[in-house]
Amino acid sequence: MLKHVVKMRPNDNVAIAVHDLHVGDKIKGDITVNDEIPQAHKIALVNLAKGDAVLRYGVVLGYAKSDIQAGDWINETSLELPPSPDLNKLTYGTNIRKDLPKPKRTTFMGYEVPGNKYAGTRNILGIQTTVQCVVGVLKIAVDRIKQELLPKYPHVDDVTVVSHQYGCGVAIDAPEAKVPIREIRNIVKNPNFGGQIMVVGLGCEKLTPDRILDPEDINDDNLLYLQNYKGFEKMITAIMEMADKKLAVLETHRRTEQPLSKLSVGFQCGGSDAFSGVTGNPSAGYASDLLVAGGGTAMFSEVTEVRDGVDFIAQRIPDQPNCNKLVKEMSWYDNYLAKGGVDRSANPTPGNRKGGLSTIVEKSMGSIAKSGTAPISQVVSAGEIPTKRGLIFNATPAGDFTTGPMQLASGMGLEVFVTGRGTPYNLQAAPVIKVCTRTDLKEFWSDLIDINAGKVATGDLTVEELGTELFNFILDVASGEKPAAERLKLYNDICIFNPAPMT
Repeated sequence: MLKHVVKMRPNDNVAIAVHDLHVGDKIKGDITVNDEIPQAHKIALVNLAKGDAVLRYGVVLGYAKSDIQAGDWINETSLELPPSPDLNKLTYGTNIRKDLPKPKRTTFMGYEVPGNKYAGTRNILGIQTTVQCVVGVLKIAVDRIKQELLPKYPHVDDVTVVSHQYGCGVAIDAPEAKVPIREIRNIVKNPNFGGQIMVVGLGCEKLTPDRILDPEDINDDNLLYLQNYKGFEKMITAIMEMADKKLAVLETHRRTEQPLSKLSVGFQCGGSDAFSGVTGNPSAGYASDLLVAGGGTAMFSEVTEVRDGVDFIAQRIPDQPNCNKLVKEMSWYDNYLAKGGVDRSANPTPGNRKGGLSTIVEKSMGSIAKSGTAPISQVVSAGEIPTKRGLIFNATPAGDFTTGPMQLASGMGLEVFVTGRGTPYNLQAAPVIKVCTRTDLKEFWSDLIDINAGKVATGDLTVEELGTELFNFILDVASGEKPAAERLKLYNDICIFNPAPMT
């Protein structure tokens, strides 16, 4: 670490500003700052000629569009993107770490769910929907359920509607319809819903019960259609009667001590900045390593945001079949973007750029850091339930509101969300721990941020110390403690990813 700046690797020729840098400031003793450089943005450490590689994390972020002097500000206007890694040239199994840090805690207090490989971190009645048409009625019904029924069941945490835009007006038999259907089908099985199934449909939609429920679960105890009831009040009564029965079962559930092998944690980042790969994501990665070493499951995702670091991911996959699955998933997204007439340059976002991220390569390297250093035990399609424990790559899109639901579908009991720019994002079906990358964001949003990773940038804590703090908080939240967004009841809608045609 240099005074005023952070340099990630010995051969890097840029560093990022820990705070705003001003013309005339000195860094590294003999480098004079030539421009007003915002916090988290890059400063050149050496003279660079047009076409020279700009290096951060030891990788090429891009090539200089013009001559650059030591002390100059480098941003998104300064660089030409390098080519993406060739998916046909990936090598696997060359970086398999076996000496992961060992956690001191190896259990949490969760809800055992019969037939589910994971335990719940919450005890929630999740009401699934087959089509958006029913959501208006359901919202009124749930308001009444919370007012009139939920007080009778003090051991039930909440009631939530799993609403989505899918179900009708879609090409339900299109090849890629498997993506949203798999997601909806598997969200029903999330352990935080305690094994209770309650589905409300309209009656004429394309998303029929056989597409989202197992045959033995398709019955009048679990499923009702609004079109079968005469008028609004009878609909509400039917929903409340079914909910009352489900709540009575959930009320019998109690937290018991569970091994880490029963915990699945999703890791995600959003509103990222150049500190994400310095403080927040490496700390999350260390927490992930502790979880995996203790026998738990950690999921990282966001295909398009790790695509430019895919070679580093492949090196941590010990077997050919999972490497092949990685190539298949990455290729699918490459083709998906191409069909839409865009490429990877559509990322980063304006907010990412304001936070110092110049190219998708830089964003990718920071994003991968939240996966830690553990071997990748399995690559799964978006929303697929893993068959293995350990570190899982869940091949989801990169948007916050699509990644979270996909991880829910894959069995996530809680989520760790790292942010540099700040976001109040949260899920109702699973608690979300918010980690910020900068101390000034924690001070600005003190009531929204749970863990301040900015202490790593200032040297007050190491990544290992902050990661251990986060790991312990993960287990506390899994055991019932509420993070900030859950206490404030900030719940976002679930967005189902549908790459198939609308009709």
